[in-house]
Amino acid sequence: MRILFIGDVVGSPGRQMLTTYLPKLRSKYKPTVTIVNGENSASGKGITEKIYKQILDLGAQVVTLGNHTWDQRDLIEVIDHCPNLVRPANFPEEVPGQGYKIIKVNEIEIGVINIQGRTFLPPLDCPFKKVDQLIAEIKKRTPIIFVDFHAEATSEKQAMGWYLDGRVSAVVGTHTHVQTGDFRILPNKTAYITDVGMTGPYDGILGMEREAVLKKFITSLPVKFEVAKGREQLNGVIIDIDEKNGAAKSIKPIIINEDHPFFD
Repeated sequence: MRILFIGDVVGSPGRQMLTTYLPKLRSKYKPTVTIVNGENSASGKGITEKIYKQILDLGAQVVTLGNHTWDQRDLIEVIDHCPNLVRPANFPEEVPGQGYKIIKVNEIEIGVINIQGRTFLPPLDCPFKKVDQLIAEIKKRTPIIFVDFHAEATSEKQAMGWYLDGRVSAVVGTHTHVQTGDFRILPNKTAYITDVGMTGPYDGILGMEREAVLKKFITSLPVKFEVAKGREQLNGVIIDIDEKNGAAKSIKPIIINEDHPFFD
């Protein structure tokens, strides 16, 4: 089986790239499952129910989130009515939504976990202990488990990859918006990449207008960040998995921008 995962969608530029290229990517790679991280898809912060449904209409089966989950406050009221939307599992148990989703495609079940790191991010429950709990639950139904680890520190992401090696099919990092070159199959057959990258503005800084970010760094004054305009990009990965035992067979990065054009 094959999983197509698209990295953090940022604002309307990211949604436009998704609209243009997700159908083409699905046609080219023919994934069994398509997963999209949509936590920045609404004006660069959070997601709305409308955008969530638009992403599903483009062909995604699951949409994952991250630290900006609640930035669009209306989502608090509707997330329980979005069955294929997955927020970080280590949020406090009292909050609405779900931290993992098991989907069935062509008689194959796949568990999708969203978990958030704690280093340089707001304190949450331990992601390592929480993912242990979820793996035990999901393994009762399927050996195929995909983990979107939404974290800031590369060390924490690598630690999670090694911690889960051989216990899940894939650990992919999101949140830092810059695709890393360390994609690999770990010794016990877990696919890993520290960060998948982002889908949205190509010439901004992590998707935001450069001028505001530079002013913040140079002056330390408060500024308002806006989603950048101009050229666009899409980043993702393709992961092939043995459907019988959940072992990863290959991981391949996807980069689409003006310097790396898409070829059918």
